[in-house]
Amino acid sequence: MHHPQITPRFAPEITPSVEELEEQERRLVFDRFTHDDAWALGSLLVELARERQAPVAVDIHRGGQQLFHAALPGSTPDNDAWIGRKRRVVERYGASSYLVGARFRAKGTTFEESSRLDPDTYAAHGGCFPVRVEDAGVIGTVTVSGLPQLQDHRFVVEALERFLGR
Repeated sequence: MHHPQITPRFAPEITPSVEELEEQERRLVFDRFTHDDAWALGSLLVELARERQAPVAVDIHRGGQQLFHAALPGSTPDNDAWIGRKRRVVERYGASSYLVGARFRAKGTTFEESSRLDPDTYAAHGGCFPVRVEDAGVIGTVTVSGLPQLQDHRFVVEALERFLGR
């Protein structure tokens, strides 16, 4: 289902370049990331999703611990499976799940064809973004699942921009 109201700041038909995706990751870095930050960021994502009636699940992990999870009306258990598969890509590659997929596509292949990883365990589809802390690197993930992959990605980026004031 197409939800144009989900990401009004972006034209859905314009696919970002690898360079644009990399710039997002350079820009969206935390000074610190606490349990309270996870709650506040997750709550912001839920608030935005409710405003837009987005049928998504939201998940935030730090280290090996789930700090936030919410499933909104219209989401399904399948969204939780997608969250896990996208999160594992970010944890393995240290980059957003959408950027990882875009890098493979830029090489003329796909993640599924060339990563040599089990597609039932890993999914380089948009919606999971690294929680990167200055001078510490990637320490966690924030994930949205339930929209088309580019909209999932853009939804997380928009929330991070608001949260970080960037």
